Amino acid sequence: MNNRVVVGVDFSDPSRTALDHAAAWAQRLGIPLMVVHVLLPPAPISPEERIAIPDPACLEALEHRALGHLKQWTHGIPHAAAEVKWGSPAEGLMALVDPDSLLVVGQVGHSRMGRFLFGSTVARVVNHAPCDVLVVRREKSVPHESLLPA
Repeated sequence: MNNRVVVGVDFSDPSRTALDHAAAWAQRLGIPLMVVHVLLPPAPISPEERIAIPDPACLEALEHRALGHLKQWTHGIPHAAAEVKWGSPAEGLMALVDPDSLLVVGQVGHSRMGRFLFGSTVARVVNHAPCDVLVVRREKSVPHESLLPA
């Protein structure tokens, strides 16, 4: 039995669709919804650059802005909590789930080159998450009643 639904959003259209599906699952199951955005820490552009400690005020502003967007996205969704984390999106999401969670992610249409360069959060989550994972395709539909648990 699921104890909560965790959905990762990157503020793209596919992640909005994933949020819609996650909210429907959470409401139908009567369990909390956690909406998460994972920020990637700033990194040097070229190997010659030295890793510098970013300005803490800048990082705090980025986190505050992301949390503001999450709160806008979750406005009106019952029992939804918003959280911003730093790190790898896949690892950040997986750190928030346990075997009884349902993890929801949106499918983003990267090309093969894009997947090679950036990796695939969805692939990592599907292969390594300790819980069930729902991958939501790019369509903007709310889940059909017959697909939701009774």
